[in-house]
Amino acid sequence: MSASSEVTRSRIVRLPDGVDLHARPAGALIRGAAKFESSITLAAGNRTADAKSILQVLALGATGGSELTVSTAGPDASDALEAIAGLLEHLA
Repeated sequence: MSASSEVTRSRIVRLPDGVDLHARPAGALIRGAAKFESSITLAAGNRTADAKSILQVLALGATGGSELTVSTAGPDASDALEAIAGLLEHLA
């Protein structure tokens, strides 16, 4: 399947109140994203990040209660979307 024919999936998730996307939660996110072949992108406001890059995820500056758009594209995009969205919604 060529990159141009890949389906992109996306979903809006809300970080739990009181949970900022700092080093520990971002590390859990990176480890989860690394399990998938698909590309995974996070967007918060006007910033975007590769969910497999700790520096980019930290640069989002996402704080508790903020909404993130999770987008995936690739051979396991559906599974990646569900896993990452679930991880973000249940960070503690």
